[in-house]
Amino acid sequence: MEALYQRILDYKKQGKDAVMVTAVAKDGEGPVAVGKKMLVSEDNESIGTVGGGCLEIFARTRVKDLLQSRENLMETYLLNENEVTPKDDKKKLPMICGGEVTLFYEFIGAKEHVYIFGAGHVGQALANVLKTMDFHLTVIDHRKMVIDQFVGADRKIHQGFVAFIEEQGLKPGGFVVVCTPNHAHDYHVINKVIADQIPLNYIGMLCSPEKLKDYMDKTHAKFGKDIDLKNFYSPIGLDLGGGSPEEIAISIASEILAKSHGRKTIRHMRENVDDSYRYWED
Repeated sequence: MEALYQRILDYKKQGKDAVMVTAVAKDGEGPVAVGKKMLVSEDNESIGTVGGGCLEIFARTRVKDLLQSRENLMETYLLNENEVTPKDDKKKLPMICGGEVTLFYEFIGAKEHVYIFGAGHVGQALANVLKTMDFHLTVIDHRKMVIDQFVGADRKIHQGFVAFIEEQGLKPGGFVVVCTPNHAHDYHVINKVIADQIPLNYIGMLCSPEKLKDYMDKTHAKFGKDIDLKNFYSPIGLDLGGGSPEEIAISIASEILAKSHGRKTIRHMRENVDDSYRYWED
């Protein structure tokens, strides 16, 4: 059991997602004792067991789904021979035991994986905000002095921006913030994502409206106008006002949170008040 929990700590440091499967209830005969656990990582590495056989095979397929949805789940299985059909919210598995087993699947991982390209003032200010929440932060910069001074990241990578994507990759569904010290580096990062068709939930570029026009003209010339940019946010952040690195960081973090929580529109909390209590309206 100690090795299993140590593996969880290792995964957290590495930024790997995993699912812990625990047998929480059993009625009748079955291949597992209550309390048995199995940990399965995103790269299909596993430790522990919930009984082996068909039950464990089915559990591992469930894990794949939950690594995508990043959710917890509890299911009860009827262990009946030659049947794999739902019944009364329970799933039958082709086992001869005749009992029932309930498994609890616990997703273990960061709320989101955020990659910050550029370890300068804005990147540092953003990390200061995001590190207070359940985000796994990877910061990349080719400037050794700058990356060495950076604090608060889970991973600090001293490497070229595009080289990092080529060699280490970006987690599908990840969040990317591009705030490098040079416009050309910014363009190269985003164009690499487009060229490789990396499925990100968010990619934001720190820029002015004029810089965006220049980028869009060059990008359309390179890739055509049919590219999918629905998850591209530039100029980055919400329009909160303020232009200091700290204020920009709050703006970017707010946009990342809104995107993470699936918000389609941004509104003041007071807009949720019932009509009869909308004190600010005439």
